[in-house]
Amino acid sequence: MAIKLFESELKVMDLLWKEGDMPAKEIALQLKQQIGWSKTTTYTVLKKCVEKQAISRTEPGFVCKPLISRAEVQKAETKELIDRMYGGSEDLLIACLLGKQEMTSEDIARLRKIVEEQK
Repeated sequence: MAIKLFESELKVMDLLWKEGDMPAKEIALQLKQQIGWSKTTTYTVLKKCVEKQAISRTEPGFVCKPLISRAEVQKAETKELIDRMYGGSEDLLIACLLGKQEMTSEDIARLRKIVEEQK
């Protein structure tokens, strides 16, 4: 299931992925400290995440739990990027990435391992 999350929703999800299930009150407090959001802003974003079925909300205490993993979101976002910018061609994305930066021997070793695992 591919869910499109906006930057604000990803901030909420990132906190839940790092910390685990949390009451909305604690999410609002942490996001106020981290990025200056008001309680109202946080609750609005939480509501959108619940509507998208990215998180569940349970009572008492409006406890929020992520329903999708970081890996699922990364996979969906990467697929969208590849489709939109590279015509669905994963090899063009990789060629672009390799051509734009210097890679350490550790980076190359990790890539080789990934390629071998895909065979």
